[in-house]
Amino acid sequence: MNCRVVVEAAVPVYDVETEDEAVRIAISKTGEMLNPDLNYVEINMGERSCPHCGEGLEPAFIAADESLVALELEITVFNVEREEHAARIARKEIGQRLENIPLEVLEIEVIDDEDEDDESDDEADSAGDADDSTSDEGSDEPSDETADESGDASDDREDDEVLPEFEELIDES
Repeated sequence: MNCRVVVEAAVPVYDVETEDEAVRIAISKTGEMLNPDLNYVEINMGERSCPHCGEGLEPAFIAADESLVALELEITVFNVEREEHAARIARKEIGQRLENIPLEVLEIEVIDDEDEDDESDDEADSAGDADDSTSDEGSDEPSDETADESGDASDDREDDEVLPEFEELIDES
């Protein structure tokens, strides 16, 4: 199962005057900490709201030329067992690079594997065609010599599984 995990980060920024400046610097600072190891993490402005009235607020809070900026970091985690497993992996991977920055998992979304299933079906079909062509080519070449030398039927199966380009190399040695 593959999951898209969104993690909220509280990034401190110093010597800023406006919310826009704080957000730009926070995104840049976070990108530098994540790159090059996690350059596939998407960084977005976070959404904050007033806990009392629910009114939307800027993602940055400024006091005394210092700011705390809410950012959302989105990462896709592959081959996980459960959603909790995906959340732990995302927090660990991002948290290792963002030292002393608090993280909280906001959202976990299971990604549909329909596209991957279609691709794997296409690959299976083409692999089946390749197996057919391998067995056709294998029938043109004498494979009785290897069976006679070893006296084992498993060698015949191994010869059928070898790619056609490499059969010539095996026959030469």
